[in-house]
Amino acid sequence: MHDFFKSFRACDDGAVTVDWVVLTAALVGLPILVATVIGQSAADKSTEVGAQIATVTAVEF
Repeated sequence: MHDFFKSFRACDDGAVTVDWVVLTAALVGLPILVATVIGQSAADKSTEVGAQIATVTAVEF
């Protein structure tokens, strides 16, 4: 049994796979997080700009 644990601890075949899975999850999750955080703020700001534009009157020369 001691040899099994010794060889299990020394085996690192799946370590690179785990690294790629974590990296891929970060690359997928980060843009979703950024879009969620910035999206609502951008929508609020665009509504505010639209309201300001609606109050402007055109002047003819």
